[in-house]
Amino acid sequence: MGIDGYMRELAFYVPGLKIKTGEPMSAHTTFRIGGPADLLCEPETIEQLVLTVKFAREKGLPFQIIGKGSNLLVRDGGIRGLVIETTLLNRITELDDNVVEAECGAALNSLSLFAMERSLEGLEFAYGIPGTVGGAVYMNAGAYGGEMKDCVTETDCLTGQGDIRTLKGEEHLFGYRRSFFTDNPGCVILRTRVRLAKGDKELIHERMQELKKRRVESQPLQYPSAGSFFKRPPGYYAGKLISDCGLKGLRFGDAQVSEKHAGFIINLGNANCSDVISLMEKIRETVKERFGVELEPEVRIIGEDG
Repeated sequence: MGIDGYMRELAFYVPGLKIKTGEPMSAHTTFRIGGPADLLCEPETIEQLVLTVKFAREKGLPFQIIGKGSNLLVRDGGIRGLVIETTLLNRITELDDNVVEAECGAALNSLSLFAMERSLEGLEFAYGIPGTVGGAVYMNAGAYGGEMKDCVTETDCLTGQGDIRTLKGEEHLFGYRRSFFTDNPGCVILRTRVRLAKGDKELIHERMQELKKRRVESQPLQYPSAGSFFKRPPGYYAGKLISDCGLKGLRFGDAQVSEKHAGFIINLGNANCSDVISLMEKIRETVKERFGVELEPEVRIIGEDG
């Protein structure tokens, strides 16, 4: 079946679903890089998301789940099959006992602000992380001493067998940039619940503004990027290793090692995935040669070569 056929059948199978064909992924990633997706859809309810995944599995149609595309590098040839973008699944609800529930596509910024407005502390670290709740749970996102594992209590997910399952507590298997979901990529995160603590709204706000100031001062936020490009190697900091190799400012095309923070690869305007991959390989090769340390990308790299 051709792409147009899949689009017609998907539109029938999931009424009201927003679907696009040949959609450039550069418009759906914070790196502003990536070739076209055969199909891209934007479910507006959890029910639509579940039906869309069910359709793809029944038809043998490859699919990728993305949020805001903030930790993602898409290859220049784009993505075959279906991309499911979750950013319209952004409902946040306060439950009892200082518990807040958020759908997978809710922005982390929105969740942290929601908590602050209710004088709930524990998500200050997440303010300024440019991703979604689903992506944050998937990779146990963290910054400035906080991680999702510190507050996540339950996550509803769709299993590879099509069942709805609720993970609780330690079942999330949180570790450094890993979780049950990185180990079981066939599972789809639907919504998550976090338990926070009552605090002082003004103090929470001050802490969030302090962390925002630190980000602005230390990170190249004025350029498209995917955030910190490499995982932190045990006993080291990736950015310092790269800086100590004299690689700040190194360019391949319009992909550059940030002169402000060497842990970031930035897009100066017209970088493509090939530029970024070439720069990444040069960085890894140089750091390995100089320090004997293997740098592992934190950014997910998906899609087809151009």
